[in-house]
Amino acid sequence: MGNLRTQLLRRRPAAELVAETGVDSDTGELSRTLGVFQLSMIGVGATIGTGIFFVLSEAVPKAGPAVVWSFVLAAVVAGLTAVCYAELASAVPVSGSAYTYAYTTLGELAAMVVAACLLLEYGVSASAVAVGWSQYLNQLLDNVFGVRIPQALAAAPEAGGWVNVPAVVLVALCALLLVRGTAESARANAAMVLVKLAVLVLFVVVGVRGWNADHLAHFAPYGVAGIYGAAGVIFFSFVGLDNVATAGEEVKNPRRTMPLAIMIALAVVTLVYVAVALVAVAAQERSKFDGQEAGLAAILQDIVGSTWPGTVLAAGAIISIFSVTLTALYSQTRILFAMSRDGLLPPVFRRVNPRTLTPVRNTVIVASAAAVLAGFLPIEFLAEMTSIGTLVAFIVVSIGVVVLRRTEPDLPRGFRVPGYPVTPMLSVLGCLVIITSLRPVTILAAVLWTGAALVWYFAWSIRHSRLARERR
Repeated sequence: MGNLRTQLLRRRPAAELVAETGVDSDTGELSRTLGVFQLSMIGVGATIGTGIFFVLSEAVPKAGPAVVWSFVLAAVVAGLTAVCYAELASAVPVSGSAYTYAYTTLGELAAMVVAACLLLEYGVSASAVAVGWSQYLNQLLDNVFGVRIPQALAAAPEAGGWVNVPAVVLVALCALLLVRGTAESARANAAMVLVKLAVLVLFVVVGVRGWNADHLAHFAPYGVAGIYGAAGVIFFSFVGLDNVATAGEEVKNPRRTMPLAIMIALAVVTLVYVAVALVAVAAQERSKFDGQEAGLAAILQDIVGSTWPGTVLAAGAIISIFSVTLTALYSQTRILFAMSRDGLLPPVFRRVNPRTLTPVRNTVIVASAAAVLAGFLPIEFLAEMTSIGTLVAFIVVSIGVVVLRRTEPDLPRGFRVPGYPVTPMLSVLGCLVIITSLRPVTILAAVLWTGAALVWYFAWSIRHSRLARERR
């Protein structure tokens, strides 16, 4: 029993892992091509997805115009976690994100559980947002050309179709970009992020024309409880900042670049969200938000008296979904790469193409699985599976900061959590509070998925683990 406990708690020392991956010497298996701007755009691109285009229809009925404070509250909780990620990313700047941080602080079993949660977050979320792509693509095609993709080829069987072809095509396009190389993918992502930021800025600039102070008169009609309730809905619009931490081995000067990129991404996302929310609630009476479809487009159309805002925002949503799918697939492949290097998965996920320095087979496997999910499952089922994995990863990262401060206090850190140890504890508390608001079926699904991952661990990984081989 004691030997099993030792196996489950065995850790990879952070200093050893950093030295092995060539963080301080710019040598390693992956190519270091990402700078501050490109890495920040990965964080922004992964975070600003479809959520901001629709979340107001759910959040405003709960909080009224005070939804602006709900965004701020959600940003604070996300910020507490972001600074924890920033410290660990600067101390252990390697691929794997929360999985690697768990391995270096809490041990192998905890790392496997976190890996399962991250695979749920990135893999399923990539499929979920890809499913929504066909809806916006149809809206754009209808507005511009007056044609639509037939329902049979634009929806999953349970949604009245045969297969969601646009979703499969989107995943394939993202995979092709990732196979070509990290630098090319990062440049394409940065361009797409700038476009969707421009669309949201357009909403703010045009929406200000409809500003009506009377709409803000009863600012918090549902009190603090309404603000808190809406923050729980809004929080998941901030999920994605952790994607930055998956790129540790492809970043130039990672100890400085990674925490800086996380902070920049958080600031940009918060500023955009608060500005969009404030303009939206000032331009439209709160009663109209409940159940409103394509809310941002509807607000602009009422202000300008034309349908062109719907076309522009549909194009922005298409680009936004492409960017989110790209970064989610990228993060998924890097988690699997790190797990394969540690011996918890077969070697195929670690093999890197000598020309592009990207894990091509890994990318093809991930994209194939995501394409099947996106093509044949409805978005409602996929979306429900993503939230809990993210929150568990956030909790582990916050605890990891405390553990690593104790176990390896002399490890170089390019950034330190302000207000330690209160800040990481507040982050854990904030995530636990939000978990309690999730539906029981979501929690049950996550438990079953984690159980399947543990079966794999005890059947295969525990014997093939790199640490197990080194002990033998």
